Amino acid sequence: MNAPPIFNRFVALGDSTTEGLDDPYPGHPVGQEVFRGWADRLAERLAVDNPQLQYANLAIRGRLSGQIREEQLEPALAMEPDLASVVGGVNDVLRPKFDIDVVSGHLEAMCSAFREKATTVLVMTLPDLSSSMRVARIFSDRLMAYNQSIRDVAKQTGATLVDMAEELHEYDPRGWSPDRLHANDIGHQYLMWGAADALGLPDAPDQLKALHADTPQVPDLPRHKAFATESAWVWMHLRPWIVRRIKGTSSGDGISAKRPEMRPLLEQNLASSEA
Repeated sequence: MNAPPIFNRFVALGDSTTEGLDDPYPGHPVGQEVFRGWADRLAERLAVDNPQLQYANLAIRGRLSGQIREEQLEPALAMEPDLASVVGGVNDVLRPKFDIDVVSGHLEAMCSAFREKATTVLVMTLPDLSSSMRVARIFSDRLMAYNQSIRDVAKQTGATLVDMAEELHEYDPRGWSPDRLHANDIGHQYLMWGAADALGLPDAPDQLKALHADTPQVPDLPRHKAFATESAWVWMHLRPWIVRRIKGTSSGDGISAKRPEMRPLLEQNLASSEA
């Protein structure tokens, strides 16, 4: 068996997926959550093999791919990581004006900048949620184009591809929060072990197999129940998003990166638990 890869400095860039919504650490009141997420979970797993691992997470919810590049890339490069994750672009997909060439250009530029410094880079495709909500079918073609662009960027730059669109081609309702857009704790475990598998961590295949073992079948609802469910989702989750778009605001306004400095993981996790 090959020895697991050892990383010393891991920095995560991105939006809400990498910030960790909706996978909160315990012990924080509603509205003051500190989110864990797949990247924190991956750092914790990497620290098993290297307790000296240092880790930073610069991701902020709501960020577009251009904002991630503008705000997070230079600080991340300055940290001199040997592992970086670049996961973003879905907020672009959901905007009325979506240019796949612009999005892929930002992602390619970020991956290339890290690869020039011999940094291992993780990029990630995301699953199609159209089977869970009819309104998502509007964006299915965009998401397919986005995922293909991620695969192309990985091939062009030598980035490591975490193909969660393939891994989660079968929808598992246990893995998603009520807004059906953000992963919950189970969903972030899927993402983390997908990343761990892409990196070659030897326990990842069995962990993914265990997560998939009890995937429930999602029954088709009668039309009237499906309409009622969709209507409730639109009112509770889609409407606030539309209001923010009209006002020109973002869910990330006023939010700072949760781990803005490269510091020992153990020290950071202690700070998170005491915050």
